[in-house]
Amino acid sequence: MIRAKLMKIQRRFLIATASFAFIGLAIVAPVALAQDMSPSEWLRKMASAVQTTNYEGTVIRIQNGTAEALKVVHIVSDGVVREKVVVQDGNGLEIIRNGNEVHCILPDKKSVLVGEWNDQSTLFSTLPSSDIRFGAEYDVSIVRKERVAGRKAVMLAIRPHDSYRYGHRVWLDIKTGFPLQTKLIDANGEAIEQVSFADITIDQDIALGALTPSYNTDDFRWYDQPERDVIRAVETDWSSSNLPPGFRVISTQESTFPGAAELVTHILYSDGLANVSIFIAPDTGKKVAERSRVGASSSFSIVIEDHVVTAVGEVPAATVEQIARSMQPD
Repeated sequence: MIRAKLMKIQRRFLIATASFAFIGLAIVAPVALAQDMSPSEWLRKMASAVQTTNYEGTVIRIQNGTAEALKVVHIVSDGVVREKVVVQDGNGLEIIRNGNEVHCILPDKKSVLVGEWNDQSTLFSTLPSSDIRFGAEYDVSIVRKERVAGRKAVMLAIRPHDSYRYGHRVWLDIKTGFPLQTKLIDANGEAIEQVSFADITIDQDIALGALTPSYNTDDFRWYDQPERDVIRAVETDWSSSNLPPGFRVISTQESTFPGAAELVTHILYSDGLANVSIFIAPDTGKKVAERSRVGASSSFSIVIEDHVVTAVGEVPAATVEQIARSMQPD
């Protein structure tokens, strides 16, 4: 139950895809005017800025037609990311991250959920990387200059060539390359998900005290998230017979989940920007939700060869369904 709550909270801020796993460290391009830099140079500058920039501000996130305001403090010290995210509405949820450990504070429940976080950005889980195969699955262009959160920004548009993936609009701070606003765009040109700073302070000294919880948690109940045991990277005889163009296998591993003895195979497909995770587990006879959606993330499950195959990714629903249905053991 507690683990399910933690996973639900994490999904609100980070879908289980791994765009940043393909960004890597990048060299910051020399300071230049927007017209003097190519889109790829801007993306490299953005990748470096996201990994190294201290900032604090107010973020407006729009998802499923619902807007929420978040107060964010983000500090990078000695290569360690420390962060505090406070939801301004509802139950006052706070997420405090120190490296790979995260505390989710639920003041209304007087509870703290302790779990692990990976290296992905809390806010920007769908940022493009500089090694996308532009010209193959996507085109990228510099559209115009605008102001976002009172700062000069350059807007980049990333447009897919087909309906298997979403488009992106990214507004980058001209001075630093930091993403001030992002939008995920569907085939109709509508924004599925939007993250935008209403105000922001960039690259100024921030005291570590700013990361202190707003609540005294001495009398709160603390819950540890059960760890998932990663067994090893493996080869698998499962593959897709109808993979959308541009997607390729990035990794394959086996793991177990708390309370379950069965091994789960996880195959990660990516086109360099969009990612789809395939989870393959023995069919236990339990009913599974065939389709679901959380924000921009779609999932589809189907039973194949006595196994439950689930595809999850920030891609259109038809994409995860096509991949899931096409999975077969050799």
